[in-house]
Amino acid sequence: QVQLMESGGGLVRAGGSLRLSCAASGSISRINAMRWYRQAPGNERELVAGIISGGSTNYADSVKGRFTISRDNAENTVYLQMTSLKPEDTAVYYCNAGVSSGPVAQYRAYWGQGTQVTVSS
Repeated sequence: QVQLMESGGGLVRAGGSLRLSCAASGSISRINAMRWYRQAPGNERELVAGIISGGSTNYADSVKGRFTISRDNAENTVYLQMTSLKPEDTAVYYCNAGVSSGPVAQYRAYWGQGTQVTVSS
């Protein structure tokens, strides 16, 4: 079994910064992609940023230039540095990872429980 544990959410004023962390633990052989999603009330869950094991990244247009995703492969941890935060960034942020638990590379998607980010105007 694999667990993803997010941390770092909170309340911040517009223009401020937050850093989210997500640590994967449990039966892990390898992790390919790690991603951050978010879901605001009444909205569908959307992809915010992703990073593969080699380090290539992708971002939603709405966060490009403001958010930076990174990972520590040795610690099985992904980070999301968020700057110049806006009220529309308010959402529950979820971590997602593709994890293989055995000697054969068969990946399964796991989700964290989510962490609330609230940006006040």
